[in-house]
Amino acid sequence: MKIRGLTTYHAAPRWLFVKVETDEGISGWGEPVVEGRARTVEAAVHELGEYLVGRDPARINDLWQVLYRGGFYRGGPVLMSAIAGIDQALWDIKGKALGVPVYQLLGGLVRDRMKTYRWVGGDRPADLVEQIRAYRAQGFDTFKFNGTEEMRLVDSPRAIDAALAKVAAVRDAFGDSVDFGIDFHGRVGAPMARVLLRELEPYKPLFVEEPVLPEQAEYYPRLAAASAIPLAAGERMYSRFEFKRVLEAGGVSILQPDLSHAGGITECLKIAAMAEAYDVALAPHCPLGPVALAACLHVDFVAHNAVLQEQSIGIHYNQGADLLDYVVNRDDFACDNGDIRALPLPGLGVEIDEERLRHAHANPPDWRNPLWRHADGSVAEW
Repeated sequence: MKIRGLTTYHAAPRWLFVKVETDEGISGWGEPVVEGRARTVEAAVHELGEYLVGRDPARINDLWQVLYRGGFYRGGPVLMSAIAGIDQALWDIKGKALGVPVYQLLGGLVRDRMKTYRWVGGDRPADLVEQIRAYRAQGFDTFKFNGTEEMRLVDSPRAIDAALAKVAAVRDAFGDSVDFGIDFHGRVGAPMARVLLRELEPYKPLFVEEPVLPEQAEYYPRLAAASAIPLAAGERMYSRFEFKRVLEAGGVSILQPDLSHAGGITECLKIAAMAEAYDVALAPHCPLGPVALAACLHVDFVAHNAVLQEQSIGIHYNQGADLLDYVVNRDDFACDNGDIRALPLPGLGVEIDEERLRHAHANPPDWRNPLWRHADGSVAEW
């Protein structure tokens, strides 16, 4: 079998798909994207694709090394996301060619179902109680929401109180019948992160995500030493080499590599194993589409330290399409009380509606994340 070519599809809401085709009629799908930079990653996919045409798709490890080490400049969000989507597609081809789900190729299941959580509250956290109540009726009991809006490096106690009030309202409404993580989203600088973590402790969140920007990762162990709340990070780290430094320094309880940013299945399996060696949990980041979610699930089902899976059904970014709109076998992704069972089909287990995807590709949106500013006019972290 030889790789014949690659086709990319840019589609609403903010997704990019790659289809890797072979001369034996077996195709694989991946999601290589940086949210807000889909066209940039698309160009990288086609540049890297020149290494693949005519090669054996079964040699995933060798092809990964070619894509990563074949260029003098490597790493970063664009190149690693391009590699990630191609890697997903190669695993999809391999599973389909052998007639088994990818998790079987990775050693088989360590669990029967995977716990997922729902996003609530949007970019500016609001209506948390109402949205959680609606999702509770669907069987979900685990959620995540943004912790703050804009926050200055040193901000007023009023900003702290406003963030706490939203969390307190959730606990008051649901008691201990729900669990939730709080995403600081890199909006909080180190001075205020210490204060917020201390004040949030009585509400017992499952974790606080990106308590500071990844550029300030040296604060993770310091913040962890000052708080009992587990800290989570990793969506803006792109290789095992970045995760290596974070694991060695300590402070993070949950790693969140993104299977569409951090080199795909091949690289994230290694990151998961590194985390397990440090007794750190795995909760892959995935506010993206169905192929990205499927890739995450295959790692979740073979990684003993996987604890939670993000998924994007109904997420506030999904304008123009939702998680399963381009999927034929939607029932395989059904959530039973928030859990997803191992996908049964060969490969990644996603049947893509290519005709619908092709139609969406004809007029895709160029999604950009909001540009926020503080009251004084300076740029704020979104």
